[in-house]
Amino acid sequence: MASSPPQLPSILCPIILSVLLLLHTSTDAQNTPQDFLDAHNSVRSDLGVGPLSWNDTVAAYATGYANWRAGDCSLIHSRGPYGENIFWGSSGWEWNASDAMSYWVAEQQYYDYGSNSCARRQVCGHYTQVVWAKSVSLGCARVVCNDGGVFITCNYYPRGNIIGKRPY
Repeated sequence: MASSPPQLPSILCPIILSVLLLLHTSTDAQNTPQDFLDAHNSVRSDLGVGPLSWNDTVAAYATGYANWRAGDCSLIHSRGPYGENIFWGSSGWEWNASDAMSYWVAEQQYYDYGSNSCARRQVCGHYTQVVWAKSVSLGCARVVCNDGGVFITCNYYPRGNIIGKRPY
C-alpha cells in the first residue's frame, strides 16, 4: 500500500499562503503606472528636470506594441510617433519597471553633457530619453512573451533625442 505524502503542520499553511501571496503581489505591484512614473521622476528630479505625468493615450500605444512583440520578444523599436525605450529580460525572472529603468539609466555613465555625446562605442540614448526635459508624459507596458521572457516598453511625449539638442 502506498503511503500518503507528509502533511504540513496546520500552523504553517496560512504562513506559506501569505508568503506566496506577498511574493505574487509584490511582483505585480512593481509594474503599475505609478511605479514607472516614480522610477522616471526620481532620476529626472536628481537633475532638476520636471516630472513626467502618465498619459493614457501613450500607454495604450505602448500596450498595443508590447502585445504585438509578445510573440517574439524582439528588441525592435516601433518607429511610432513617440520617443521609446525598450527592454527585454530572459525567462526565469520577474522583470519589472525598476529593472528596465536600472538598465536604461546605467547608460548615464557614458553620456557627456559637455559634448552632448556618448562615449565611443557606447549607447546612452535610453538614458537621455528618460531625462529629456521637453518630454512631459509617459506611457509604459510590460508583457510576458511566448518564450517566457519579458518585454517592457516606455513611450514618451513629445519624443526626445533630437540631434544637436541637449536633453536638459
